[in-house]
Amino acid sequence: MLVVETVVRVRREYAGGKPIKAIARDLRLSRKVVRKAIRAPEGSFDYHRSVQPLPRIGPFQERLDTLLAENEARPRRDRLRMTRIHDLLLRDGFEGAYDAVRRYATRWAEARLKDPGAGVAAFIPLLFRQGEAYQFDWSHEDVEIAGKPMRVKVPHGRLCASRAVYVRAYPRETQEMVFDAHARGFAFFGGVPLRGIYDNMKTAVTTVFVGKERVFNRRFLVMADHYMVEPTACSPAAGWEKGQVEHQVQTIRGRLFKPRPRFASLEELNGWLEAECRRWAEMHAHPEHKEMTVAQALELERPALQPMLAAFDGFHETQHAVTGTCLISFDRNRYSVAAKAVRRAVQVRAYADRIVVRMGDEVIADHPRLFGRDRTIYDPWHYLPVLVNKPGALRNGAPFQGWDLPAALARLRRKLGSDDDADRRFVRVLAAVLSDGLDAVEGAVREALDAGAVSDEVILNILSRRREPPRPSSIVTSEDLALMHPPIANCARYDSLRGLHAAA
Repeated sequence: MLVVETVVRVRREYAGGKPIKAIARDLRLSRKVVRKAIRAPEGSFDYHRSVQPLPRIGPFQERLDTLLAENEARPRRDRLRMTRIHDLLLRDGFEGAYDAVRRYATRWAEARLKDPGAGVAAFIPLLFRQGEAYQFDWSHEDVEIAGKPMRVKVPHGRLCASRAVYVRAYPRETQEMVFDAHARGFAFFGGVPLRGIYDNMKTAVTTVFVGKERVFNRRFLVMADHYMVEPTACSPAAGWEKGQVEHQVQTIRGRLFKPRPRFASLEELNGWLEAECRRWAEMHAHPEHKEMTVAQALELERPALQPMLAAFDGFHETQHAVTGTCLISFDRNRYSVAAKAVRRAVQVRAYADRIVVRMGDEVIADHPRLFGRDRTIYDPWHYLPVLVNKPGALRNGAPFQGWDLPAALARLRRKLGSDDDADRRFVRVLAAVLSDGLDAVEGAVREALDAGAVSDEVILNILSRRREPPRPSSIVTSEDLALMHPPIANCARYDSLRGLHAAA
């Protein structure tokens, strides 16, 4: 292959009258190459092979074409690497090298782009009315929480008209996280659009049929009905149908998650993300209306949004059995429940940030949710009915280690001491919480301590006196018995009466 400088020199010397034989001798080229350079239009001297021999791939060309076509139709995340395609051909008996498959795949992709009938994707720009729709998607990002690396699941919400964005980080990509993300996103936007555009995520779509027909998850439909939103699912592997949020995932990843953000807790990270969403909207111009920012466009869109009357009660409910130690297992962790539910079936409602346990219509536990594994969270008050019968467990019982008691009760325990008798006396006081309530017991303890009495008997006596009915009030004369003519202290009246008697 000649370089351009050589071709130009050949053509210039030939134009000056120099014979082809002399040019070939001086430049050490064959006369055939010199003639080709002279005849080449505008100095181009490219070689194009008309037929590409495929000694190894030939028998497997049809199979390779099928693998490449199937791979191109897959979502980007699920596409096979070329080394994997080469390995599949080897399993079918192919003996060629990886480079032969790679070169063929490159030529195959170039041919697809040039072939007008090969189904090269063309798109139509979309236009959305204010308050019409939003797009929703997930991404996985790497952060550092409390000094440890963590991969968080980030829901992305985007209003199609104003282009306002909202992101939040969660430890899971479960249905209760979807519900919480919608509630917080709608509150951030200041209203609810008429339609939501989703991919076929399992937390929303149960069954995918041909075309746009879908069977949505029952709880997801309940949420959509609560917010009066019409859910719309995209075609499989058709990310362009929600192209705004697909592009947002890459933009947010580059702007907010690179370099890796470092925070003390997930709550601190989410506070920063929400502030960055507001900052981004105030700093960036609307892509179609350059004269206004995204924040200004959001203010114009808010009147067109549906009002958000109340957040959806977004929980995921499952049924669990309570163990003999008043614990339930959920998401690889254990939570305590009220002792009266021991050995019974209960309903666990999992929210994004807490766990609520119900037995029928009664709430028997409410805990912050844990996202590790093999951890146990106790509420010592759940074990109080058991402790009344087993006061010896106060010292070594796992639920009572580091018990954060109210100030008055903690002071009483320190003054009583730490022997077995002191534990029994303290448990007697705690047992009164079951009948009188914590506030009443704490008040009685405070009254006894202020009087200098460190005794369970005194405290129980104070509670007993407070339980007594109030003394009856003194008798009050009815208004009907009041005298019409009250007596007057005037002794002269007797003289008038005596005079009347004498005259008679």
